[in-house]
Amino acid sequence: MTPAPPLPVLLLAVFSLLSAAPVFAWRPWPHLTPNSSDLLFDGSKKYEGSSEFVHLRYHMGPVLTANITVHTIWYGNWKKSQKKIIREFITSITGPPSRHPSVSGWWKTVQLYTDQTGANISRTVLLGEEKNDRFYSHGKSLTRLSIQSVIKSSVTARTKPLPINPKSGLYLLLTSDDVYVEDFCGQVCGFHYFTFPSIVGYTLPYAWVGNSAKLCPGVCAYPFAVPKFIPGLKAKKAPNGDVGVDGMISVIGHEIAELASNPLVNAWYAGQDPTAPVEIADLCEGIYGTGGGGSYTGQLMEGHDGATYNMKGIRRRYLVQWIWNHVVSYCTGPNALDM
Repeated sequence: MTPAPPLPVLLLAVFSLLSAAPVFAWRPWPHLTPNSSDLLFDGSKKYEGSSEFVHLRYHMGPVLTANITVHTIWYGNWKKSQKKIIREFITSITGPPSRHPSVSGWWKTVQLYTDQTGANISRTVLLGEEKNDRFYSHGKSLTRLSIQSVIKSSVTARTKPLPINPKSGLYLLLTSDDVYVEDFCGQVCGFHYFTFPSIVGYTLPYAWVGNSAKLCPGVCAYPFAVPKFIPGLKAKKAPNGDVGVDGMISVIGHEIAELASNPLVNAWYAGQDPTAPVEIADLCEGIYGTGGGGSYTGQLMEGHDGATYNMKGIRRRYLVQWIWNHVVSYCTGPNALDM
């Protein structure tokens, strides 16, 4: 057995999950064994594949039923090749479903969620306008509030500001591998929330995801990198050749799915506290294939080049976490609906 992290680390994770306001994207901890009592840090997530312990409810808030547009803010130093990988993942959400199992088939699970009128989440996810902040306008160390200030700078810029689209727009802030964000690596790899009018001037659903390649790939880019406290564990080969960006893809998918189903943190979630909700991707944390649960990702595919993935995009392969399917009350990927 590989030793678990020190108890203070686990206690810190419990506290941060229960007390923080933004909604976090957690990564699997590979030292845990399937079906063990310490699968994840919060009791509501311990039995993520079993309906007996899941109490997902609709709280009457809006979901994104109109065509969804993702406006991206590239903060810091980004290569063209890295941008292309992420753009093509987002484009693949609305792509043709013929390449089974596909990213668009995975999105069909998200589409099952409805608002109070019975309208489903939109099938269409489009790439919107982009903003480059290559000069680190707010520095290389961001807080959660300064992230909102970055978004404000992007929507109020004198030249080519991002459009204001509170009803169907998602604002995706991506930080490069030399930028540290509050609680990054130690507690979170990404989170979503909505902007405060007092800071940005508007209430806009947004998400932040960081490139962990230099700071903590073993935490946020697992299984394409492994934690240092597990000697001998071999990392999987990233499908697009970029450990940091390939690790970001699943977190981006996690956040977009939860923004679509819970944009103002008053729609679909489990738990009694809306400031610390357990959402449709949280319920499947660490599950990427059949049999997944705890530290086991589930059955994955391996290409002829040795790369590990579980979904196909329009031109690429990706590893993306599964989503909670409230109709059948368990986690599903593209296999169930991508036919």
